[in-house]
Order: sequence, then C-alpha cells, then structure tokens
Amino acid sequence: MTSALLVGAVALALIPHLAWLARASRNRASAALAAEEASVHAVIKDAANVSDGTAGVVTWTGSWNDRRVQARTIVDTLATRKLPARWLSVSITEKVAVSGTLDMMMRPGSPTTFSNFDHLDHTVPKAAGFPSEAVLRTDRKGVRFPLDVIASHLDIFAEGRAKELLITPNGVRIVWLLAEAERARYGVFRQADFGNARLDPLLIERLLLSASALRDAINQNERQAA
Repeated sequence: MTSALLVGAVALALIPHLAWLARASRNRASAALAAEEASVHAVIKDAANVSDGTAGVVTWTGSWNDRRVQARTIVDTLATRKLPARWLSVSITEKVAVSGTLDMMMRPGSPTTFSNFDHLDHTVPKAAGFPSEAVLRTDRKGVRFPLDVIASHLDIFAEGRAKELLITPNGVRIVWLLAEAERARYGVFRQADFGNARLDPLLIERLLLSASALRDAINQNERQAA
C-alpha cells in the first residue's frame, strides 16, 4: 500500500513538471519561428507563411526585386543519413527558357526529403566547369540545356554547403545546408538539435541573387539564339 501511494504521489508531482516542459518547448519553438520570420521579412518584405503543416517544413512566399520567390526550411531526418540535417531552399518562381527539368545534386549518396532527384531517370553528361562531385539528371531524355551558361553561374557551389540546383520551366531553386544535428545529443537521445543555427538574411539574399542571375542568363541566352 505504501509503495503504491508513493508511486502515485511521484506521478502527481511529475504532471506539473511535464506540463511546464511542454510549455517551455512550445515557447522556444515559437520564439525561433518568429526570429526566422524576421530574417525572411528582412529580405522578402511581403513574405507570407504558407506552410501546409508538414512536420519540419516551413515555407514562405513573396516578392523580391519584382520577382516571385519562395524560401523554405526543411528538417531531414531520414534514417539513411548519418545525421539529421536542416536545409534552406530558396527559389525564383518565374518562367525559365528550358523545356525540361535539370537537377544537379552534389554528392548524391542517399535519398533526401526535399528533392525528386532520385526519381529522374536520365543522366546528363557534365560540361566543362561543373563541380566534380555533381551529378546531373533530367526528366526527359534528349532535352538540351545551356550547360555552358549554367556552368558559369556555379560559384556558390564551391563552398561545399550548396547541395542542389534545380532548373525547371517554372523556376530555379538552390538548396543549402544550414546545419547538421549535434552528434552527441543525437547519438544518445536520438533528438535532432541544430544548436544556434538560424536563418541569416544575407544568406537568403545571396541565394536569391545567385538563382536570379542564373535564370536571367538562361533566358538571355535563349533570346540571343532565337
């Protein structure tokens, strides 16, 4: 009887503590989201949060330099990864003068949650100027892309944190590695803790500039060839 009463008392004492931990976790998440929205708004002034509730994914859309754009953060916890990763996806969602999808993935060793790269059937031979660790694929065999133009706009991939370049008729996207989970905490608790990794407005703008310049170059090349 005494043991049962003791267990009951401990359980009752734990309930308020667990509720406090849950509230604290929600408050931290809300504060982190507010900080990241402020970073996005610093670059995309009219950004609206259009997230659909997918766990680990937050999406904003808006306009930048009179172009429709999208910024998205993605937490990738696929079991095939050694460590969970947090990605930043930045897109210019305007028309591009290409007739198919071209997806360049750096070091494509495992599936990702942010890309359909693994579902593209056709490999595209690389032209001079492409990173040695890049693999190119497309959805349509025989489609020609201005690879020389694209190769001249890949400086951002030299740093090792840019993961993917996606070019479609509807836009250009660059995916960037924000952070990997802390190894020790993930190894013990299986919790994806990314420390103090936050969105940097300068990074968002830099990726937008890179994607926008590439789109302009492709469209200009098409106009000159016409």
